[in-house]
Amino acid sequence: MSSSTGLDATSGSAPGAAGAGLAIGVDVGGTKVAAGVVDERGRILGSVRRPTPGHEPRLVADTIAEVVGELRGRHAVGADTPIGIGAAGWLDRDGARVMFAPNLAGWRDEPLRDIISARLGRPVVVDNDANTMAWAEYRFGAGRGCAELCCVTVGTGIGSGLVLDGKVRHGAFGVGAEYGHMQAVPAGLPCGCGSQGCWEQYASGRALVRHARDLAEGSPQDGRRLLELAGGDLSHLTGPHVTTAAREGDPAAVKCFEEIGYWLGQGLASLAAVLDPARIVIGGGVSDAGDLLLGPARAQFRAALPGRGHRPEAEIVLAELGPDAGFVGAADLARTGTVGRA
Repeated sequence: MSSSTGLDATSGSAPGAAGAGLAIGVDVGGTKVAAGVVDERGRILGSVRRPTPGHEPRLVADTIAEVVGELRGRHAVGADTPIGIGAAGWLDRDGARVMFAPNLAGWRDEPLRDIISARLGRPVVVDNDANTMAWAEYRFGAGRGCAELCCVTVGTGIGSGLVLDGKVRHGAFGVGAEYGHMQAVPAGLPCGCGSQGCWEQYASGRALVRHARDLAEGSPQDGRRLLELAGGDLSHLTGPHVTTAAREGDPAAVKCFEEIGYWLGQGLASLAAVLDPARIVIGGGVSDAGDLLLGPARAQFRAALPGRGHRPEAEIVLAELGPDAGFVGAADLARTGTVGRA
């Protein structure tokens, strides 16, 4: 599938000779592999998507080779430009190995960069997918002109990225800014990372659906619209179902977003206490609900912010680039050479 999107940037110019300034970025997630050709201004000249073929890294590498080959066949991308990859996992300091991926069972200490580079026969730059999303928003989206930027993706779990002074920050060992695995509730719900009570267990799409199912099971009368959207079987209930019901004004669904928004705002206040960002960009599938999520999140953020009333507050805004941000950011990181892991 190809597409063309007009994304503006604060820097860069339109490419000149064929292939000049073009780069390919790939976003590897648990359900899909998305890739695109991106120019210097963040515009998508073409894109393709494939289902993720299980969680075995070598099968994923084959799929990446397919989508990259298809894009190179349609677009004149410079032969010397690395391929940018955004991967859902915790990478080492050099971006060479996926040490651990909480939501991808097969990814444990995998040399993903070298596997993909050998498969493609060209240099590869790998970063965490939330970091590539954060970079895209910083360069071309809701983070333009902001020197201190936090990005939080609210999807199945919580992904996160931090851009400071024009660099994606990774921490001493490469796995910094994993906000989703801050402890929100001591001895709370178990998390795929091996800990308990992580923030993503209370403020993610998974938490939204769990809360909606619990509510509908505990009070079938209140949850009748949710049950209806799920086709009479709550095991089939999804986040988009809850969003649809909430947009219709269903009280139970709205209550679910109030619950998730509360926990989101609570965590964002903790981030502000430590990082003091100027802006927090919220992306991911659950953010499609807009103010249904951000309304209660902003309210709890203000209520929980240390020193409230006596300090500037970070803006909390929606991401602008949508589901393409991961591969847009990966392509730009590779094209610009902004790959030093700070």
